[in-house]
Amino acid sequence: MSAAVPAGAVPASAPGGPLLEVRNLEVGFRTQGGMVTALNGVSFTIEQGESVAIVGESGSGKSTTAHAIINLLPGSGRITGGQVLFEGRDLATASRQELEEVRGKRIGFVPQDPMSNLNPVWSVGFQVEETIRANGLATGKREVRKKAIEVLQQAGLQDADRRLRQFPHQFSGGMRQRVLIGIGLASSPRLLIADEPTSALDVTVQRRILDHLESLTETVGTSLLFITHDLGLAAERAEKLIVMYKGKIVEAGPSLEILQNPLHPYTQRLIAAAPSLASRRIQASGQHLGSLAHTEAAPASGFDLITAAEERAEQVEAAPREPAVVVENLTKVFKIRSGGFKSVDFTAVDDVSFSIQKGTTTALVGESGSGKSTVAKLLLKLENATSGSISVQGRRIESLRGRELLSLRRAMQPVFQDPYGSLDPLTNIGNTIAEPLKVHKVGDRASRRERVFELLDQVSLPRVIAGRYPNELSGGQRQRVAIARALALKPDIVVLDEAVSALDVLVQAQILRLLAELQGELGLTYLFITHDLAVVRVIADNVCVMQKGRIVEAASTDQVFGSPQEQYTRDLLDAIPGAGIQLGV
Repeated sequence: MSAAVPAGAVPASAPGGPLLEVRNLEVGFRTQGGMVTALNGVSFTIEQGESVAIVGESGSGKSTTAHAIINLLPGSGRITGGQVLFEGRDLATASRQELEEVRGKRIGFVPQDPMSNLNPVWSVGFQVEETIRANGLATGKREVRKKAIEVLQQAGLQDADRRLRQFPHQFSGGMRQRVLIGIGLASSPRLLIADEPTSALDVTVQRRILDHLESLTETVGTSLLFITHDLGLAAERAEKLIVMYKGKIVEAGPSLEILQNPLHPYTQRLIAAAPSLASRRIQASGQHLGSLAHTEAAPASGFDLITAAEERAEQVEAAPREPAVVVENLTKVFKIRSGGFKSVDFTAVDDVSFSIQKGTTTALVGESGSGKSTVAKLLLKLENATSGSISVQGRRIESLRGRELLSLRRAMQPVFQDPYGSLDPLTNIGNTIAEPLKVHKVGDRASRRERVFELLDQVSLPRVIAGRYPNELSGGQRQRVAIARALALKPDIVVLDEAVSALDVLVQAQILRLLAELQGELGLTYLFITHDLAVVRVIADNVCVMQKGRIVEAASTDQVFGSPQEQYTRDLLDAIPGAGIQLGV
């Protein structure tokens, strides 16, 4: 062995060998009850210039695998067995100094949540420059600044010189994600690990970012390990697919082959639960939803979104047709400070009109910044409209105050996008779900506790979670808590603002099926706000497409998907992950 090779490492792989080889990797987390196994015998390879995707539900071990490769596990986690051979060197036994030579320089990393991974009190420029200095990409203030501008320009951000001085909260989600991708690719690494880099972005921004990421990796010859819960997205973007379940790889091979001929029951469940693929199957068949459920093979019918869509269609046909919500000529203008005592008008919602029939689901779709969430806040009376009117169950809500407003809030409940930000970190889950019952003085302590357990059962959460806190739950579990809380008062109308955008496909399918079942049982009316048209295809009855504060297209779901009238709508449909994949159905 050459003296240059660190002790414990194997000789460098022969030219043309795999760039990364993971052999029987095992990872455990230390808990009060002992060591809990998170990865159990994971093995795979990534060739030079190859793109590989790891898919699976939350808790399957995808992110743990990514973090274990660069030995960045949380404090309680450690590699308990196996090897991680990168360019022949075993990173599982490498020293801290050796790992620092690899991280950032040879292996880039794009973390999942751009807001929590960028420090809110430091400018974007400071954080990019810090990375450049740490990786030794430039020295001297002027050279570091020049390299930082170059990194942001390569990441697709215009006016990079001005952007350096801004803070993360002044960037959109897509822009923040581009910054992280730019940082990950700054040193032209041999391997880039991207952990859910686009899960919270709308489809058009997602497509632009992934196209850009693909072009950058092709330019510098970087291999890509892409972690996602969207099977359609993975199949579209990666040559090879790895399916993980409970810390093990259950299926691996060429992406299209696995997508078109899944062998493992778990992979079949993922495909049945993927909104983008279900949407494609509906369109490809061209049949009525009622016949689709019987023609599609669905190994796990409990998760098949086409079955859920069929049931929803049958329920809607029998539903009453009086409007539950009527919005007319709604306009909202915000005053934006422009320096000093001056301000400029920004029209977030511009003359919007639509209605939602009782017992049906209307989806508001569009890119980030199109005005969808502002409409939701106006409907919930969290913001006051500049002009126009909103009627809920026949009552105008503009002048409601006191008890009348409380009564409205009981009948109409929200589920917000960020499940962590909308839950009090200092209140346990049981009290969080019970809070609306206490505020509206529903029942006594014992009945409220029983209602909490009933709601936890409805959203498929174990009752023991009632005593835990938000930071102890996964993102999917927190979102299910938020939905349980919204359903506590048995409302007539539920406003769901990106309620399933951050969930893995199996949990997402469970939630969508739950919403459909509750709608059928209780006659609920939904306003479903989302950027994901694939979800809209299987959950909504009517669609309103928003662009720059205005509704540019409004029709039934079948009409919007079958014959979209606006180019903007066609662009949104084309950006659905997996749109270019031949499914063979």
